[in-house]
Amino acid sequence: MPHASWENDVMASHVALLRGINVGGRNKVPMAELREVVAALGHTGVATYIQSGNVLFSTAETDNAKLAAALESAIEDRFGLWSPVVVLSRDELAEVLSANPYADEPNPRLVHVVFLNADPPPDLSDRIAAVVSAAAAKGSRDTVQASGRALYVHTPDGFGRSELAQNLFKLVTPPARQKKPSLAATARNWATATRLLSLCEEK
Repeated sequence: MPHASWENDVMASHVALLRGINVGGRNKVPMAELREVVAALGHTGVATYIQSGNVLFSTAETDNAKLAAALESAIEDRFGLWSPVVVLSRDELAEVLSANPYADEPNPRLVHVVFLNADPPPDLSDRIAAVVSAAAAKGSRDTVQASGRALYVHTPDGFGRSELAQNLFKLVTPPARQKKPSLAATARNWATATRLLSLCEEK
């Protein structure tokens, strides 16, 4: 049963989303050690949720890029691996969730949010449209909608088999050899994203 592990009983002000850890046996990061790394940066109320790199914490710092960079560096120092990090405040996460264009989808695992750490480049929308068109030409019902620093992906036939989702990630995530990209992205399904917000609002 998915659960959150808490270090402190404090409401979280921010969420850090790590990409590519504990996936397919690669980039193993124990959650207890990850909480230690985050707490060592001076953050409080540190918690993790499931094993895919979701960290909740409280801080007075308001610069998300600065928070993400510090976490990326600390994670590399501790675990010897590079994991791009996207940081959102609790209010920003709430805004992303409230803008869901697929609110009528009853299965929360068929909707994913791709969180970006920066404004998307101007040509990204055209490239996404091309990916959607190519998938549709093969009979796919999958769609993508963008809003600010979030991409909403609807995969009625399942996320794991979605060619559109695979090609979308090739657009927004850098090759493994490219360290410290200007644009970082990581996805969470709707069930996880909404649970993270509810955890932020709990004490």
